[in-house]
Amino acid sequence: MSASNHVKAATAEQAPSRLLARVRDNAVAYLSLFARSPRSSFAGFALVHLGPTTLLALALIIVSMLIADASSIGGVAALPLWVIASFDRITDFGRSVWFLAPVGLALAVIAVLPSSALPAMSRGVLAAVAVRLGFLFSAIALPGLVVTIVKRLIGRARPLVGGSIDPFLYLPLGWNVEYASLPSGHATDAFAAAMAMGALWPKARPLMWTYAAMIAVSRVVLTAHFPSDVLAGAAVGVLGAGLVRAWFASRGLAFAPAGRRVRSLPGPSRERAKKVARQLIGP
Repeated sequence: MSASNHVKAATAEQAPSRLLARVRDNAVAYLSLFARSPRSSFAGFALVHLGPTTLLALALIIVSMLIADASSIGGVAALPLWVIASFDRITDFGRSVWFLAPVGLALAVIAVLPSSALPAMSRGVLAAVAVRLGFLFSAIALPGLVVTIVKRLIGRARPLVGGSIDPFLYLPLGWNVEYASLPSGHATDAFAAAMAMGALWPKARPLMWTYAAMIAVSRVVLTAHFPSDVLAGAAVGVLGAGLVRAWFASRGLAFAPAGRRVRSLPGPSRERAKKVARQLIGP
């Protein structure tokens, strides 16, 4: 084997280790951003802003259980079949994977980029993008994860389980999909996504809240959940994403406290993002 072939073989053998080292270095650099000390009180801010919303949500859920759950499910039978079929086609778009998969893929791509070779300004652009993607992933995934566990511990029966409409049929700690109605996972994911994306891009709020509402309605129309289930899911999604946003804001990551509100910090401009892309692609 010639000397050049030896060099090529050695380079090929070193490529995987260099890639792993790059991923490790990028992961350490980006995760260190989340380890920074809070600049403001996260607990106090969350309590002031989310406490009243939590109480209102609990009141609405209880009222729905008492006066709306049974009648709503009973009324679904009177809907035209085309209405039910339409909601059946859209309901699966309430799964968090539609958001988490592309966001996770984008984070993976950033992790393998040779960011250490870029100028400081360009590394800052990538860090800002990674922080915002990390917010989206956390704000959508964490509420959904909590609900996936809690709903199986609560053990509320789904509509029509047992052959009747009984909003007060429970099998606590049953860990059974038929007794995992409260809260609605689809509603949690959809409203968490609406809250998270609306926090970063206010212009997207009308579209995202409409999307979340349609997903919530679809779960009742398909008799997968009672109205109180989707109200609870919506509350957990909004409050959970709000807590994640407050956590980020307390550390000055993508958000910052602004009096009694949270404001989104300016992200990288399109021109700077294009410049970084050109630097990565090369001449």
